[in-house]
Amino acid sequence: MLSRIIYCTAVLLATIAVILLALFSPQPYRKNLTPFVALSFYIRQPQVTGPEARPVEPPPPAGAMIFHHTLTEGPENTSRVVGKAQGFIIPVESFAHSAFNIIYLTIHTNEYSGSISIQAKSLTYKEREVLSIVGGTGSFAFVRGLAVFAQTDEAIYHIKLHLKFSNGS
Repeated sequence: MLSRIIYCTAVLLATIAVILLALFSPQPYRKNLTPFVALSFYIRQPQVTGPEARPVEPPPPAGAMIFHHTLTEGPENTSRVVGKAQGFIIPVESFAHSAFNIIYLTIHTNEYSGSISIQAKSLTYKEREVLSIVGGTGSFAFVRGLAVFAQTDEAIYHIKLHLKFSNGS
């Protein structure tokens, strides 16, 4: 009889401990508490100076466009550099909807550090493009959303990122 009382007491105490832990345990650490974030940057073409300086020409219609540009906070030459924009786009009709057409943004600010992958297979080469964000790394792990590119100048693009973080970030 005594062993039965000890067993019931142990089960009761274990049940109470599980309930109390479930009610009063600390929440897991989450670096980003907001599921939606809007960011705004500018993509600048590299400025070449000196005797070899020449205007940047658009790629030929049958060639690949590979680029490596600077990502800044503002459109001015003196704006702080916060990362880079890189990409590989094949504008040829047979590859126009290829999964290889991707733009990578690498961002390093006080608040965020990581990269964002933007799918560029639906480019229409207009002054304003709305493209899909298909993932990221670092602070942007598993992010989804939209990237709106608007050409403000011949050498400057304004990019607005509308990011949606997954529940696990």
